[in-house]
Amino acid sequence: MQSGPRCQQILRFARLVRPRYYSGQPPPWRPGSAVDQWVERPIRPISLRQLTFFGRTLTEPRLISSANYVRTELPTRLAHRLRDIQQLPYVVVSNPHLSLVYELYYKAFERFRVVPEIRSLEDNDRFCDILREALKEHLVVIPNLAMGVLKCRELVPADEMDRFMNTLLRARISRRVIAEQHLALTETFNSPWHFPDSQERTDMNSDFVGEVFLKCNAKEVVEHCGKVAQELMRKTSQSAQIPAITVQGHLTATFPYILSHLEYIVGELMRNSVQAVMEKYKDSTQPPPPIQVLICETPQHVIMRISDQGGGLPRELLPSLWSFSKGPRTQSRLENLEQVPAMAATMQELKVSERTERKTDQGGYRESSLDTLTSRHPNLRLGMGLPMSRVYAEYWAGSLEMHSLEGYGVDAFLQISKLGNKNEQVTSRAAIDAV
Repeated sequence: MQSGPRCQQILRFARLVRPRYYSGQPPPWRPGSAVDQWVERPIRPISLRQLTFFGRTLTEPRLISSANYVRTELPTRLAHRLRDIQQLPYVVVSNPHLSLVYELYYKAFERFRVVPEIRSLEDNDRFCDILREALKEHLVVIPNLAMGVLKCRELVPADEMDRFMNTLLRARISRRVIAEQHLALTETFNSPWHFPDSQERTDMNSDFVGEVFLKCNAKEVVEHCGKVAQELMRKTSQSAQIPAITVQGHLTATFPYILSHLEYIVGELMRNSVQAVMEKYKDSTQPPPPIQVLICETPQHVIMRISDQGGGLPRELLPSLWSFSKGPRTQSRLENLEQVPAMAATMQELKVSERTERKTDQGGYRESSLDTLTSRHPNLRLGMGLPMSRVYAEYWAGSLEMHSLEGYGVDAFLQISKLGNKNEQVTSRAAIDAV
């Protein structure tokens, strides 16, 4: 019988998930296991409006209520995703990258499910320490998921692996949203300008409620992300042909949103457009055509169209445009992912020497707790910017579409729910095996 680190890793993982058969038959789950009990619980989705109304007037009972919601919701959501992984063929989940993700999820599940009810601010402070530690540990999830899916692409149909990847990434966003929202509310409650016992001194005009930015202006986000994309390309490209960016339409359109989500989506779209135009016109003596952004506001939505003249997408890329597991350049994607040990999936983690920051009403800079924990070179192409952007867009019931005219350019359409009343789009229940 073989021995060694690799064999020991597989055996350790097998003990965690309980043996899975290559025939694809359901595994012999032990009735009454902790995962079985928690996966029976329904996920309780939330909306941006609920996050805003709950955190607008922050008192000690509300903060403790928020902590207990997160305390019970995290293990529930983790249990559903553990079951998703357990239902994959054993040959897939024994992949070292996917097994690492499983072990991280299982460790977090065991940690959160035994946290006692939070009854005081001291309990909440201890719980927040656990949250921060888990968030930091799970920064390795995205690159390992991506590498695991790519390396298992010949074992499971690509469409099935893409559904699996989308489900896990959307669930990851959901867990980070509720965890980071609670951490932000705790930070606000403990801040020197917060007066929880004085209703008249509660700032009803604050731009942020936790991580939710109430006055997200489409024009400002586009201009900010465009400036960052231009600066990134200026620092990493040998070409001086940086296209200008024009913004037209409903320039005053605002809506509640989590700023890091929107900046990631718009940042990826702008970076792709800027790079495509620069590559097409790198030998031209004339200024390249501008990237045109049109903002349209309706009673229910804000729609952004980002149009470039970068030559469009090659026809062979279109079938795999939104896929994590198929498409050309798979080997180079794997090699690049191996250079990214951790990934927060925020625009801020791209390496730039002079990063643009955004001030809050209180005079400090508003950053997600993940912004400064990871970094990667912007030229390191991972092949997952567009599918990840669509996951972010659809999370709050929005959409992202691309229309390419080969030889001319690309139009990207991003639709955002304007009212913040749509629940997060997460898989509400894992399929449960007969036990």
